[in-house]
Amino acid sequence: MDILIIGGNRYIGKRLTARLLDSGHAVTILNRGSSGTPEGTSHIAADRNDGAALESALGDRTFDVVVDQVCYTPRQAAVARRVFGPRTRRYVMTSTVEVYEYEDAAAPVREDAVDPRTVAVDPGLPWDDPEFLDAHYGEGKRQAEAVFAAEPPFPYTAVRVAHVLGGADDFTGRITHYADRVRAGEPIAVPPVNHPATYVYVEEIAEFLAWAVEAEFTGPVNAHSHGPLTTEEICAEIERQVGGRTVFREVEVGEVSPFSFARSYGMDNARASALGFSFRHAREWLGQALSETLGAR
Repeated sequence: MDILIIGGNRYIGKRLTARLLDSGHAVTILNRGSSGTPEGTSHIAADRNDGAALESALGDRTFDVVVDQVCYTPRQAAVARRVFGPRTRRYVMTSTVEVYEYEDAAAPVREDAVDPRTVAVDPGLPWDDPEFLDAHYGEGKRQAEAVFAAEPPFPYTAVRVAHVLGGADDFTGRITHYADRVRAGEPIAVPPVNHPATYVYVEEIAEFLAWAVEAEFTGPVNAHSHGPLTTEEICAEIERQVGGRTVFREVEVGEVSPFSFARSYGMDNARASALGFSFRHAREWLGQALSETLGAR
């Protein structure tokens, strides 16, 4: 297949690109040209936010599948839908567990907990303001999904990705946050009731996205490994690998550590499993994932 990846230069994206190339697909990377592209790929330099410039850069190119790794707002989704509607037969958007930020169910949430067809879209919000976008990350993704889900039908899927762990190139700093405190025996802030969450290994989500590219299903799909993890489990494995001592400090208000949650934060991956993808259990890869990130330091 002829596949276009918007973004795709780092972390999940570069692993996805490698898998698609290994499977024999032709891969083109679209970005603004400020960074290199993986060997074996073609390149299109364009600003995905500028519809006219994007159309000009694409020319008459068409693709079997477009994978959008960097769609964060309804404005970006509207440009993408208009430009790529006649240029692809399927659109795969990387979404997030954060679309469920208003959910707090005891049971893991299924996709229908947030139906993008019922989500209100407000393109007039200050989506170009980095601070606003950072504070409304989940809302931006939710409204972007809504744009793709609107009538008339558009062949898209939104992969709602759980919290990702692993890789020497983990750029989030979340594991470093824990490791530094565990090594020093410094307190780690957690809420009084600290809920577990669902996670996915970086190699597994890349595999899932590559599988989704070759599939035919549409609509939202949750993507995460089986079994939730707690902050305690993550810190225990970090302590085993780096030494030190884990000390938790309960806080009623204020900022807590990155993987601490005052509400239920688990997804249900039954739809993905029924469609044919086999996830591993999170505890099978946790040690390896943390070792990759911690070893890079």
